[in-house]
Amino acid sequence: MNLCANGLNPLAPALPAAILAAHMAASSVKTSLAAPERSLDQRMEALRRANGIRTARAKLKKDLKASRASINAILLDPPEYVLTAKVFDMLLAVPKYGRVKTNRILNQCRISPSKTIGGLSERQRTELVSQLRR
Repeated sequence: MNLCANGLNPLAPALPAAILAAHMAASSVKTSLAAPERSLDQRMEALRRANGIRTARAKLKKDLKASRASINAILLDPPEYVLTAKVFDMLLAVPKYGRVKTNRILNQCRISPSKTIGGLSERQRTELVSQLRR
């Protein structure tokens, strides 16, 4: 699209109408990419699933904190509700692992703090478990 004032010189300032037209064309594309509307039943079911996952994760974090669950077992064979949880958040629930130690371990294993448990590669998973066993 040529936004030049004179139509010939690309260094000429753009016309406000041309800028507005380009913006309107771009914003109409964004609205067509939106997700389809969900029915009330679909939204309520998604909310029930999300609440169930949050409840299960909270219980798991309490079990990790009380040493009733092993982080190594969770990392090697994660339950479905843990797959979308951040590795960083799960490690913080383990006793004696604060932000500094967790960040250091993740850096040594070359794992981003925003990585999910389900998104770990086999190399990252086994390297992380070996670091945690030290």
